[in-house]
Amino acid sequence: MSRGKKILLVVLSVLAVIVVGTIALSAKVYNDISKTVSKTYETVERQAEPLREEEVSIQEQDAFSVLLMGIDTGDLGRVEQGRSDTMMIATVSPEKQQTTIVSIARDTYTEIVGYGTQDKINHAYAFGGASMSMDTVQKMLDIPVDHYISINMQGLKELVDAVGGITVSNTLDFSQDGYDFKVGQVELDGEKALSYSRMRYEDPNGDYGRQERQRKIVDGLARKLLTFSGAAKYKEVLDAVGEHVKTDMSFDDMKTLALNYRSALGAIKQDQLKGEGFMQDGVSYQGISSEEMTRVQTELKEQLGL
Repeated sequence: MSRGKKILLVVLSVLAVIVVGTIALSAKVYNDISKTVSKTYETVERQAEPLREEEVSIQEQDAFSVLLMGIDTGDLGRVEQGRSDTMMIATVSPEKQQTTIVSIARDTYTEIVGYGTQDKINHAYAFGGASMSMDTVQKMLDIPVDHYISINMQGLKELVDAVGGITVSNTLDFSQDGYDFKVGQVELDGEKALSYSRMRYEDPNGDYGRQERQRKIVDGLARKLLTFSGAAKYKEVLDAVGEHVKTDMSFDDMKTLALNYRSALGAIKQDQLKGEGFMQDGVSYQGISSEEMTRVQTELKEQLGL
């Protein structure tokens, strides 16, 4: 069962952009950001063959891709390796001045690269962490996956609380975990945000509806962080990020994003890799048609200039 693995990862991927761009940088603020980013930095050892002839360079303002993952640990007493029950691939193109984010259903049936099996794509993280997840998405979409960012459930809750809560536009009446969510503008603190993004069984669109609510949380966080009141809480935001986020992007990468990728990061296009449900050995999966896979592959390759 889903535990609300949040996709506010897109916000975290540009967190330095938001913070640096909205606060006058004193030496102390700069030092705080530097320390936080160093805590989140964690490299990966890839097994798959690279799809690029030359390694992508954020410093040279290349278009790049980043795998965004929400991990189902950190809250409700869960401390195991976990699974990437929220997964998105983002392509960031300074030339096109656009970021494209494609959501991938957690039950998508695909080859788990390096594990020798076909399974739900969210199991790649359980089997081999960020590295196996990156290799699996790279093989499935036939595009280079250059970087990753992951956050756990506790991180989402603390980040929403750090900015003083967020507002989302809700389109479906439902109840979850003792909370009632009515149609219209809904105020969410950290706990409610977890519950809001957790529900899928009452949604006629199932997990795709859940992913849409997760994207609304991303939007709500981004808007709040861009306000003066949100930016003023930068220390609380950094505390939440430092404890619960991992990425292989360095502080220098983050600074470059803040300075040179603003136009691309400010124009976000969202998409969904859509499948059809099927059963196999008593387990439900999402199968992706060749037409749908080609559509998304083409979209992402164009953004990366491939």
